[in-house]
Amino acid sequence: MIQRAANPQDLVTAIERLDRVHVCVVGDVMLDRFVQGGVARISPEAPVPVVAEAHVDEMPGGAANVAMNLLAYGAKATLIGVCGAGPDGDALIARCKEEAGLNAILLREDDRRTTVKTRIVVKSQQMIRLDSETVGDITDATCAAILSKAREIIPACGALILSDYAKGVLTPALCAGLIAIADAADVPVLVDPKRRDLGIYAGATLVSPNARELAQVTGITVRDDAEAAYACEALLSQFPGIGAVLATRGEAGMTLLERDGEALHVPTVARSVFDVSGAGDTVIATVAAGLAAGLPLGDAVRLGNAAAGIAVGKAGTSTVSRDELRHGIGIDPPHRPVSREQAGAIAAGWRQSGKSVGFTNGCFDLLHAGHLHSLEYARSQCDFLVVGINSDASVRRLKGESRPVQDEASRARLLASLRFCDLVVIFDEDTPYDLIAAIKPDVLFKGADYSGKQVVGSDIVEAQGGRVELIPLLDGHSTTRLVEKLRT
Repeated sequence: MIQRAANPQDLVTAIERLDRVHVCVVGDVMLDRFVQGGVARISPEAPVPVVAEAHVDEMPGGAANVAMNLLAYGAKATLIGVCGAGPDGDALIARCKEEAGLNAILLREDDRRTTVKTRIVVKSQQMIRLDSETVGDITDATCAAILSKAREIIPACGALILSDYAKGVLTPALCAGLIAIADAADVPVLVDPKRRDLGIYAGATLVSPNARELAQVTGITVRDDAEAAYACEALLSQFPGIGAVLATRGEAGMTLLERDGEALHVPTVARSVFDVSGAGDTVIATVAAGLAAGLPLGDAVRLGNAAAGIAVGKAGTSTVSRDELRHGIGIDPPHRPVSREQAGAIAAGWRQSGKSVGFTNGCFDLLHAGHLHSLEYARSQCDFLVVGINSDASVRRLKGESRPVQDEASRARLLASLRFCDLVVIFDEDTPYDLIAAIKPDVLFKGADYSGKQVVGSDIVEAQGGRVELIPLLDGHSTTRLVEKLRT
C-alpha cells in the first residue's frame, strides 16, 4: 500500500534548511581518479588502444563522496575515515582540505594502501578501471581513535551515515560503538551496506541496499513492487535490530518499509541515464540530510529519489545542488548567480559528460539587443554557456563612479533569466582571468571588436585544446550610448 503523497511545500522548506544541518559520515574513504584522453592508434605491442593522456581529475570517493553530496547542499559534514601513509593518502587528504565546510578526520595506517579507483575515459566512455587498495580490518587502536572522535562529534549532528564499502573500516566493534553513541544522543543512523550480514548494524534507523544486495541478503529476487515489499519484510524479520529498509531499485524507483509499517513505493523520475557511479552515495546523503532538516522518513526518501534521478544523468561521481533538487521535485530554481567554486564544479561535470562549455563576460549594465545577439550567438556555438559579470566595484573602476546604472544583483538576475545563459557568475576583479581558470571553458567568446587584440584567458583555453571565437557585433547598440541618451 502506498503511503500519503508528500506535501511539496514541506519538501521545499526542508531543501531551504539543508544549509543548516550537520551530518557525520564514517566509512571507507577513497580517491576517485579520472584519466581523460584520446585514442588515435592501436598499440604495436598488443591489440589495445593507446590512450594519450590529456588531463587527470582527482576527487574524494566512497564515504568521502557521501560527504561531498552533503556539501553540495550547503550542509556541514564531518567525515571520519582511514587511509594509507603513501602519496595517494596525501592526495586524498589534500583534496578533502580543499572542500569548504568539510571537517575531514582521516586517520592513517602505515600498512594500509589508500583505496584508489582509476578510470581511463575517452570521449566520456570509460574504457577500463584500475583498483588499488587494502581490504582488511582496521587495527584496534584505530577503532578506539575513531570512537573517541565520534563521541565528541555525533551528539551535535542531525544524522550519522555509515558508508560501508567492505574495505575494513566499519568493523563489528566500530559499528556497535558508533550506533550506541548515536542512540544515546537520539541521532538517526543510516547505513549504505556492502555485506550480507546486516546484523552488525543492529540499532540502525535504516539500511539502504540496492536490489542486487537485497536479493543476496534475503534470497528473494526483486522484479516488481510486490517482491520488493516482500524482500524488505524478510530482511526486517531476519535482522530485528534494524528499524527500516530502503531498497534502491534503479529505474524501478525505491521501496521503503519501516518496521510495523506499510511499504512505500516511490517511482523513479524518467530521465536519461549517463552514469550510475555514486548514485547510492547521493541517495543516502540526501535522505540523511532530509531527516536532519526535519522531514519524516517517507518524505526524506522522496527527496533522495529525486536527487538520484538527477545524479545518474551526470558523468562520474557527481553531486546535486539545492537548485537542481528544487527543480527535481517540480519547483523551478530562482534566477540567481552562482559562486566561482560552484560554477567550476558544474562546468567540470558538463565536460565529463562530453559537453562543450563556453564562456563570455561583460558589465551588462543596461541589457540591450546587442547583448542578446551576442549571448544567443555564443550559446548556439556550445552546449552550455557561462556568463561572467563584473561586480559593482569592478564596473566603477572600469567605467567611472557614475556606473553601473543597475546594481550587480539586478544585472545578474536579468541574465540568469535568459534561456541562453546557463550559469551567471559575478567577479570582482578587473578581468575574468581567475574565473576562466576555474571554469576551464572549451570556447572563449568575445566581440569582434577584439580582433587583433589579446583576449584575457585565451592562454588558459588554448593550452587545453580550446578556442577563442569572436562574435559578430550588432551595429548601433552600446550601453554607453544608452546612458548618454538617457542623460540628455
